[in-house]
Amino acid sequence: MLVWNPEFLREGFAVEDTLHPDRLVYGVPEGEAGRRAVDVLDAVYAAPLGEGTPRIVTDLPTAELVKVAANSFLATKISFINAMAELCEVAGGDVTRLADAIGVDCRIGRRFLNAGLGFGGGCLPKDIRAFMARAEELHADPAVSFLREVDSINMRRRERMVDLTVGVLDGRPLAGARIAVLGAAFKPDSDDVRDSPALDVAERLHQRSARVVVTDPQAVPNARRKAPQLRYAETVEEAVDGVDAVLVLTEWSEYRTLDPGKLTGLVASPRVVDGRNALDAQAWREAGWTYRALGRP
Repeated sequence: MLVWNPEFLREGFAVEDTLHPDRLVYGVPEGEAGRRAVDVLDAVYAAPLGEGTPRIVTDLPTAELVKVAANSFLATKISFINAMAELCEVAGGDVTRLADAIGVDCRIGRRFLNAGLGFGGGCLPKDIRAFMARAEELHADPAVSFLREVDSINMRRRERMVDLTVGVLDGRPLAGARIAVLGAAFKPDSDDVRDSPALDVAERLHQRSARVVVTDPQAVPNARRKAPQLRYAETVEEAVDGVDAVLVLTEWSEYRTLDPGKLTGLVASPRVVDGRNALDAQAWREAGWTYRALGRP
């Protein structure tokens, strides 16, 4: 007997999400076999069900679609706010305030409306591309054709980050400029560099002859294996020493709370590009830094 029990584990929280999932989905066959399958799964998940975890019982095809549909929705929401960031940049708006305003609407919600460098990792990019491929196999590709633009918006943010870096240098050529990249993992609380936007931007800058040094609280060993051509540092202080610009590309909590005043004396020029809209722009500007961010004036 075949059942389909999709997982919804967030990277970095797999144990927590296994023990305390936000929902359980059972894809089971019809009839008595399906009822027996539900009984077995209920026994397996007795503890989370006892905590009130929602349980959805459905057919096999629906259960197969749930995971990729969920990830495609999240990817679409992230790319939507990044598309708004592109508009804010030309209209003079502030995408963080725009997200706050529309996120108050309970039909929209504020989560996953953080504009910035976009998504990466081993799930969202893979799942939306697999979803498009599977829809094409089923001759239903027009139904998910919008995901191509979702993917395109996401990838455009990486090149836009390079453009912002060039702009913040105030006419100095990127070739030879010393750039500190804070973050290599695709998300905080992880050492995963698969399809990492942060590492991708670092590589793009290196390809344009910038002198790039990358640091990350956990992901330096993996980043070094994936991109050995880059220089790496173990600490922020080591990474920013003498640089012409600092790029914050993974929103680690320790980067969010950096003291710009303490870093001023280490850099050659106090310029920061906030690729995740994670910093207090006013605090950095008051400390004498040139501050730029995606989707903000």
